[in-house]
Amino acid sequence: MDTIYIIITGSLVAISCGLLGCYLILRKMAMVGDAISHAVLPGIVIAFLLSGSRDSAFMLLGAGILGIFTTFLIEFFHTKGNLQTDASIGVTFTWLFALGVILISVFAGEVDLDQDCVLYGEIAYVPIDLWILDDGTIMGPRVLYIMGVVFCVILAFIMLAYKELYITTFDPSFAVAMGVSTTLWHYMLMGAVSLTTVASFESVGAILVVAFLIAPPATAYLLTEDFKKMLWITAFIGVLTAIGGYYLAVWLDGSIAGAMSVVAGLLFALAFLFSPQDGIITKKFKQMKPPVLETDQSIAEMIS
Repeated sequence: MDTIYIIITGSLVAISCGLLGCYLILRKMAMVGDAISHAVLPGIVIAFLLSGSRDSAFMLLGAGILGIFTTFLIEFFHTKGNLQTDASIGVTFTWLFALGVILISVFAGEVDLDQDCVLYGEIAYVPIDLWILDDGTIMGPRVLYIMGVVFCVILAFIMLAYKELYITTFDPSFAVAMGVSTTLWHYMLMGAVSLTTVASFESVGAILVVAFLIAPPATAYLLTEDFKKMLWITAFIGVLTAIGGYYLAVWLDGSIAGAMSVVAGLLFALAFLFSPQDGIITKKFKQMKPPVLETDQSIAEMIS
């Protein structure tokens, strides 16, 4: 059962992150997930100091507020400061992360908290992190319930707001002309990214969350030009990455999160080389084919 729990958790995180990652890649904001996963550190520390508890509800609340604040700062620096998006991301998450490290170092003697425990989760611990009721009933891994709810929220969000997200991603000017608020839907999307990132990195780790946000959507982007197909392919690649990564880790007796990230990278490399339209090796084979003469083409048409 431990294997099933880990694979299901990895699949839920991969699909939730990957679906949102499709929009981030097309908006050229792929590293927002990485920024959020580091910038939320001050929120976690402040939530702990105010509540005096390491309960996940307080941690998620503090991290979620800082995650939304991070996306606001990124957009503020981009629009008001005329900075490029990547520069805005870099400036925002580095100083917020540094602030969190300072808070931890200042209060290190008073609280049981460190940056490793709040930033780098381990998916191998999913089967032992159980939800136990007051009467002693064991409901199963707590993370499965959290990620199941997050997955349903993200899926409902994309299905209900598909048209608005689609038009604001591909043609913001046309969206404005139609009366669709690009700013509103930008923050709605960033809020969803913040929710998913914060809920995921406690259990699977920040590195794996960033890998799931970027690698499966980037792989799907190379395989199709149809956006709906891109979403479906991303979900499939996410599940394949979770399964393949787990068994690779078992075979190597290594880190499960690391193995899943490696599998995600390998699948991207395969798509990069063998994509039907833009693959490097595919293009080489197309160039090697002899050109079809017009007379040969007409003869072939007559025979057919």
